[in-house]
Amino acid sequence: MHLDKSSSEIINKFKLSPHPEGGWFREIIRSKNHVTRNDGQKRNNITSIYYLLCKSERSKWHRVNSSDEIWIYLQGAPLNLYFLDDNKELRNIRLDLNNPIEMIPSGYWQAASSTGEFTLTSCCVGPGFDFNDFQMLRNIDPSLRPAKAIKELI
Repeated sequence: MHLDKSSSEIINKFKLSPHPEGGWFREIIRSKNHVTRNDGQKRNNITSIYYLLCKSERSKWHRVNSSDEIWIYLQGAPLNLYFLDDNKELRNIRLDLNNPIEMIPSGYWQAASSTGEFTLTSCCVGPGFDFNDFQMLRNIDPSLRPAKAIKELI
């Protein structure tokens, strides 16, 4: 993939690595305090990452099963943030300077794309993120996938 100069500079400045869902990330905060979830698992109170989507990259459909995720727009083009609500209806929220913060509830399928050359966000997860609580829709049996999930984002 060819990255534009701005994207390459951000990747280098923040020491970002490829993310399994697409895009680039680096964990920047992991609380030293812990909480015990309803299922008995002990997690850090909160975690946060820098997350970059470059032109033509997508955050593929994924979900965090037992934690809420807050997306915070930092710079670049507006971000299209897609999710499937409680009724499995497709929703689209635009993150930009006029609407810089949104939350995706735990268990919701979500995906995202930049509307321009790049979008830099921060994503905060509470209770803290753990890849054991993370699912990619592409790993689910196709017959069990939500019908309204945008196919290009699987």
